[in-house]
Amino acid sequence: MSETITISVDAMGGDNGPRIVLHGARLALRERGNIEFLFHGRREILEPLMEEFEELKAVSSIHHSDIVIGMDEKPSAALRKGRNTSSMWQSLQSVKDGKADVAISGGNTGALMAMATFCLRPIKGVSRPAIAAIWPTERADIIVLDVGATIGGDAKQLVDFAILGTALARALFDQELPSVGLLNIGTEDLKGIDSVREAAEILKERNGAGFSFHGFVEGNDIGKGTVDVVVTEGFVGNIALKTAEGTARQVGSYFRKALKADWVSRLGALISIRALSALKRKMDPRAINGGVFLGLNGIVIKSHGGTDEIGFNSALDLAYEMGRFRLIEKVNEGLKKFEPETALKDQTVDEKIPNGKKPNGKKAVTKSDKINKTEQSA
Repeated sequence: MSETITISVDAMGGDNGPRIVLHGARLALRERGNIEFLFHGRREILEPLMEEFEELKAVSSIHHSDIVIGMDEKPSAALRKGRNTSSMWQSLQSVKDGKADVAISGGNTGALMAMATFCLRPIKGVSRPAIAAIWPTERADIIVLDVGATIGGDAKQLVDFAILGTALARALFDQELPSVGLLNIGTEDLKGIDSVREAAEILKERNGAGFSFHGFVEGNDIGKGTVDVVVTEGFVGNIALKTAEGTARQVGSYFRKALKADWVSRLGALISIRALSALKRKMDPRAINGGVFLGLNGIVIKSHGGTDEIGFNSALDLAYEMGRFRLIEKVNEGLKKFEPETALKDQTVDEKIPNGKKPNGKKAVTKSDKINKTEQSA
């Protein structure tokens, strides 16, 4: 992989159109410099927009596609309609063909996952892909997966997610042994459904094989940052994600109303403006926009469809980091360490004997402090 990271962009994906995509790309170029873009979409729309963002011309190319996948299309219908021809598929094909290091789209999540799975194919040894979210906590940013790629999951799938999540943690946070926790209704060994308890036994046995297994974690442990990687299946993970986003908006609304209640409150807000600005940046979901599709033979980033140029820039930043740190190589390294257990051949939970846990070093990493500089650039 060259020093310059090439990002293949579905320029037609998202609720707000290509203008947001190109504006975000310009912000990313100003911050990074060593980026090239392949924009996939309707040439008659993208070429006039490129005139507004002239900085992109020298590092960009436009690849025409008439077919655009709608945000409300079912994955199966989108796959039939857009396979090989849509801007979404072509952005993925560029990664498969080695023309780009990573693909990104703000389009239909289900369609993107279906197309990515068919185009790039799952990594050998991984049963299902997962979507990983970068989650701000009291301690540092952590990884939560799966947040919506799959509904339900057996023990093997949860173990796969743990391997994928720790590979992402090593790439993003430079941690040798990221700590892993299985999301459960309690921390006691007898709590939870069979698949979660079986996955825990497998992870206990392989503790130290590229990760440090913490055990079960509860919902409140996510915000605390108790572990570096929280593993769950997609139904629960997506509910947790949407609940956290809604809670952040609710708290923000309470703050705004309280600070405008009377003249004393307004005076207090003026005195505390620096602290309040820092809090606003910390709680701004645009700063951590972007989910990573893990478990595929290629790197795919999903941006929120309704984000603005600042949020899309954050997703591009994540794409850049994933390409630079060679995420696929780290995933394959993790799978090799865990190969006997990921196969789960002729093994039962009763045969597994837990080993002792190893300490885990944690490195405080956060992306939210970047957003102030980005807003100034915008």
